[in-house]
Amino acid sequence: MAIADDVPGDGTSTKVGTEDATPSWGFKAWAMLVVVCGAFSLDALDNIMVGIAVPQIKADLGMTTASAQWVVSAYVLGFGGFLLLGGRMSDLLGRRRVFLAGLAILAAGSLLGGVSTDGFLVIVSRFVMGLGAAMTAPSALSIIISAFPEGPQRNRALGIYTACGAFGYSTGVIVGGLLTELSWRWTFMLPVPVAIAALVGGVLLIPRDPARGTGKRSYDVAGAVTVTAAMLLLVYVIVEAPTAGWLSGRTLGGAAVAVLLLAAFAVIESRSAEPLLRLGLLRNKGLVGASLIAAAILGTYMSYQFIGGLYLQTYRGWSPLEMALAFLPIGLLIMFFAPRAGKLLGRIGIPWMIFGGMLAYTIAFFLFLRVGDTSSYWAVVLPSMILIGAGFPFAFTAANVQATSGVAESEQGLAAGILQTGYQVGAAVVLAVVTAQMATGGSTDEEAITLSGYHSGVWVIIVVAGVSALLTVVAAIAARRGGTGTGTSREPAAAETAPKQPVTES
Repeated sequence: MAIADDVPGDGTSTKVGTEDATPSWGFKAWAMLVVVCGAFSLDALDNIMVGIAVPQIKADLGMTTASAQWVVSAYVLGFGGFLLLGGRMSDLLGRRRVFLAGLAILAAGSLLGGVSTDGFLVIVSRFVMGLGAAMTAPSALSIIISAFPEGPQRNRALGIYTACGAFGYSTGVIVGGLLTELSWRWTFMLPVPVAIAALVGGVLLIPRDPARGTGKRSYDVAGAVTVTAAMLLLVYVIVEAPTAGWLSGRTLGGAAVAVLLLAAFAVIESRSAEPLLRLGLLRNKGLVGASLIAAAILGTYMSYQFIGGLYLQTYRGWSPLEMALAFLPIGLLIMFFAPRAGKLLGRIGIPWMIFGGMLAYTIAFFLFLRVGDTSSYWAVVLPSMILIGAGFPFAFTAANVQATSGVAESEQGLAAGILQTGYQVGAAVVLAVVTAQMATGGSTDEEAITLSGYHSGVWVIIVVAGVSALLTVVAAIAARRGGTGTGTSREPAAAETAPKQPVTES
């Protein structure tokens, strides 16, 4: 079949192509994809730049190590806390509308951080940016899922989506290093025009959301309040646990309240006529499994980046630019492999793709244990970077495909929000555990962390990656015996009742 030349702007939700083995898209389809993926690139660009700049922010604003950690953690708090709400908002209020609003919030938060002269305001700006990302991430992914049909078309689009994120990482390490050499403020200011450009492109190129019925519609306000409060509190407890103590009254009490809020949310959803989260969606094993893998993918990578950054900058005395160049191979390899990962999905299956990625991760982290006082970058550090860069696009692309397969059109935003929540909560949990494990004598000051402290943190990452690899190979074997080859689990109630979308042919 021929592929539609464009993405319609008449309010209909139309696929841009059919499941041809060799998909070909028109200019408007490509332009829309570039704009949507640009938001993902912006998230990656911003995260890597600010991550590189944290030591300079800490020194310039006189922040403690514990408060400087919140420059990273506040973003995770805003992102992870509002993701489910952001995902459902994109389904109820319109994906385009929520996507554009998220970009505007992201730009405002970045501008606030760039002009702040107080560490607290920088932390607040990062929270605002996380809130904006919580709106753009699920809406961007659901826009792609809705525009490209399940199969080769969607796999290819998601591969490009992954590559665009890698572009942000690969350019972010260089740009972040260069800008930090001038001033850390430029790492906040640069995303402002990028977000504005994406906002303008979104207004012009993303199709308008389908017209919604004129009848009065109820919204699950109680569910939105309880789940957002629960996620905010849960992420806060996790990132504060290394400082407060894992068994302290504050940590245990906060965790207990978060659990109670989640229980209240479940009760509210079971009784709501139009729930924020249809609980039956959680019976989709593919979605739940992909979200858990997502937690391991980003949790181990962010922790590795945290340890690697401290090791190279603080322990070895490298400059921000030198550290940026050290991490550059990861982004370049992801850019190379990600567009090709989609083609492999249909050949070897989702579970084997995830297993391959997590196995590469595990080996990479084992190799990083060799770092010492005078370790060679080329012989000791670079091999880990290569394996991570090769493994990430396999696991990441496969997890995205698995999470959204067989989910109803009306719940794609929510499914994307659940998946993204897995990424962000995983990052918060694993990083918090790694930080606690790295501490020497109860100190969280990086100057007090010895080389053995770095090794201890890496062992935590190895365990998480290794267990994930083991579980995915079990899933892969089970899928092969079952004859599916994909490992996805479809929930009939959600998928089979989804409205069919028209396909435009030319």
